[in-house]
Amino acid sequence: MPPTTPPLSTILPPLICGTATFNNQYNTDVSSLPTNAIIARALSLGVTAFDTSPYYGPSETLLGLALSASSYPRSSYKILTKVGRIGSSEFDYSPEWIRYSIQRSLHRLKTAYLDVVYCHDVEFVSPQEVLVAVRELRRIRDEEGTIKYVGISGYPVPLLCELSEMVLRETGEGLDAVMSYANFTLQNERLKGGVESLRAAGVGCVPNASPLGMGLLRSKGVPVGGKGDFHPAPKELRGMVMEAVRWIERKGEKLEVVSIRWGLETWAREGAALGGVGGIGVSVMGVSNLEELEETMRVWNSVLDGLPVPGREVEKEKRVWSLERRKEVDKLAKGVWEILGRWKDYAWPSPDEDYMNIRVVKGVIDDVAPLPAIKDDLSKVSRL
Repeated sequence: MPPTTPPLSTILPPLICGTATFNNQYNTDVSSLPTNAIIARALSLGVTAFDTSPYYGPSETLLGLALSASSYPRSSYKILTKVGRIGSSEFDYSPEWIRYSIQRSLHRLKTAYLDVVYCHDVEFVSPQEVLVAVRELRRIRDEEGTIKYVGISGYPVPLLCELSEMVLRETGEGLDAVMSYANFTLQNERLKGGVESLRAAGVGCVPNASPLGMGLLRSKGVPVGGKGDFHPAPKELRGMVMEAVRWIERKGEKLEVVSIRWGLETWAREGAALGGVGGIGVSVMGVSNLEELEETMRVWNSVLDGLPVPGREVEKEKRVWSLERRKEVDKLAKGVWEILGRWKDYAWPSPDEDYMNIRVVKGVIDDVAPLPAIKDDLSKVSRL
């Protein structure tokens, strides 16, 4: 890695706003979402990193419009996006497609560079395809300067560890980031077991996405958007979650509130070894409206009140309240685990047994409208 690039852990904030919700998979009418207002408010509340993907429908475009409409300079926030996943069963990790995808993301996001780029959902392609894609992304990073950091994302934790080890072994350079989703939640803590392996593989940061398990841990059940019921959780697990909903409501609480608090707070500590700024485990939390954003930030700031964050001054009353709330949430978590029983730490198959990549011929972009070239020559600009 070029010496001008600091470790990602020193610049990545511990809370990232996820924008997979800017998509009709989670919401029935994306056009009704106040995306500009959400991003503007997030920035004003101190959120300085945003995660997206071309696979998330209009997410990149909506995020780009919202960020460009804000008064915040590009240098004040980080953009994380992905390459390789085109559709639910369509993937292309070829260098030709990656080059096109990066240019498209730059234009959609209205930026001259991308802070982090992941290979999206690596379990759906072969290890060799992942290696080819990582090498191409690093070539773009080093020769063109339009990418700063390179990582992989996916669901199965053991595979993420294996691929990280392969990248280090084959290239001599560890991945900057490995992001998993729904693997450190009140229902599933598998990501914790992969931290040491990922660190040994030279990984810089391990963001934990979707503390609500893609919406599984909600009082009203899994989200059903414009594409119908997409959630992979089996009906038996959903049933146990709804039983936990009823139990926790009798305690005067809501499952999503407890789940967010537990997920953010516990990963802040458990993920610290591969965390971000301040040595805090990094979480990616998506929201669909301003109310969810405000609640997430209220919980997050309270979580920070109870952590030994360097340079953060906290009133004694707030620190005491945060620590007491942690005890309450931990007690509620144990009750939820008893209800979940054998479904605690269950991970659904990804991909399904009958999965087949429908993109047979890869690297073909002739049928895609050409993009104008990015004019800024960033190849010699410091990545600091």
